[in-house]
Amino acid sequence: MALLELPAWTTLAPALLLALTALVLFIIDSISPDAQNSGLLAGTTAAGSLASLGVAVWYLLAGVGTPTVDGGRGIIDVLGDQFVVDQLALFFMIIVAVVTALVAVASYDYMEDHTYQAEYYSLVLLAATGMSFMAAANSLVTIFIALELASLPSYALVSILKDNRGSVEGGLKYFLIGALSSAIFVYGISLVYGATGHLQLENIAAVIEAGEADPYGGLLGLGILMLIGGFAFKTASVPFHFWAPEAYEGAPAPISAFLSSASKAAGFVIAFRVFTEAFPVAETASAIGVDWTLAFIILAIVTMTLGNFAAATQNNVKRMLAYSSIGHAGYALIGLAGISAGGGELVMGAAMMHLFVYGFMNTGAFLFVALAEYWGVGRTFEDYNGLGRRAPVACFALAIFMFSLAGIPPLGGFWSKYFLFTGALEAGLIVVAAALVINSALSLYYYSRLVKAVWIEEPVTERDGLSQPVGLYAAIVVAAVMTLALLPLFGPVADTAVDAATAMLA
Repeated sequence: MALLELPAWTTLAPALLLALTALVLFIIDSISPDAQNSGLLAGTTAAGSLASLGVAVWYLLAGVGTPTVDGGRGIIDVLGDQFVVDQLALFFMIIVAVVTALVAVASYDYMEDHTYQAEYYSLVLLAATGMSFMAAANSLVTIFIALELASLPSYALVSILKDNRGSVEGGLKYFLIGALSSAIFVYGISLVYGATGHLQLENIAAVIEAGEADPYGGLLGLGILMLIGGFAFKTASVPFHFWAPEAYEGAPAPISAFLSSASKAAGFVIAFRVFTEAFPVAETASAIGVDWTLAFIILAIVTMTLGNFAAATQNNVKRMLAYSSIGHAGYALIGLAGISAGGGELVMGAAMMHLFVYGFMNTGAFLFVALAEYWGVGRTFEDYNGLGRRAPVACFALAIFMFSLAGIPPLGGFWSKYFLFTGALEAGLIVVAAALVINSALSLYYYSRLVKAVWIEEPVTERDGLSQPVGLYAAIVVAAVMTLALLPLFGPVADTAVDAATAMLA
């Protein structure tokens, strides 16, 4: 049977495979609840993630969700249009699956002596399932359910180190801010429903285009503002970014990698889908009197600036990376800021490219921190001094991650930022483009500071030989290799991202 002749629900296979793997882990844990078989649990998690990745790549290469020659968008509707599978959904499902696989492999060593291992891997997969469903959600209801499915396991994962005060404190702060943002988001959904009478994205857009929205005045505009607040929390954007430094610092380092990469990508995919599908720029501006892209222009500039300046003042490596991830959220927000102008396809595609590259380089950077924690290295820059002499392979990979995050050519981070810059210029966002350049230059300071510490600075104390944990090393090396491999592969990645953006904006 040909792929496109399969039942429509099978197009959600990348997300369903993650959920199925979580159920397998539940069964393993119920059969042998007292066993601590790290290899079996991590291997099962990685296998399920790679299966999800393989299916998503297969679907993308097979043309699922690709616009047809007769002008059709080619998307596949599932469950009465509550979910749609298109290029955008598959692109972000790939990011989620890649990050989940890397985190699973790295956790084999990191979580080896910890309790609750089966619960840990199950929660990772359930959160990844929610993130994959977020990529395909096509209704404000399914978006909210998928968002909560991703968020609730994440709260537990941050605080899973129950004997670690920082982990519990970070998880509590994450939960409290998450509960507040969820309340704001669901209230925004209710206002949008009150203004339009619909929850499905295309139906909301149809009402707005017909000029029939907001019969009571102001509901639609306030609802959109509250939705933006919910997305800002999920992407760790200003002003809902306060949870990120505390949660990332307190959480197990692989979970910090997972949240800062996969969770951020999932937050952006629903923002892309909602604001391109449900709220057409011109018609919505006419209905509420304000162009919603203005909010994202302000958010992009403020988020990237605050994130980078805060990162530059940190002496704790993990907190530096946390604030750095806030800065990168600001870069990705440019994809929404430039939609209303000419070249919107390029700027949105560039944001997708950046999130794809970011999935490798940022995950790798946090996994290096996990390796340092595994060795018992401290948390400050000084504690990392001289590590390059003891662990040259891992530290060479760290240099790749840092320079790619800073946007040094010819690494993948440079090309994604270059396309963001050119896209912002084409969209007429000169101030945003200037902020991108200035903040990228500033980021080179604190990224190179870490590279200098591991390769140039003298160690504060002499260290004994450092072990080479297989799982952590494998995940770091794979992330570094993929960061470099994206150089010759960046053309296909860019084409896929721009095609997906073009189909969304058509």
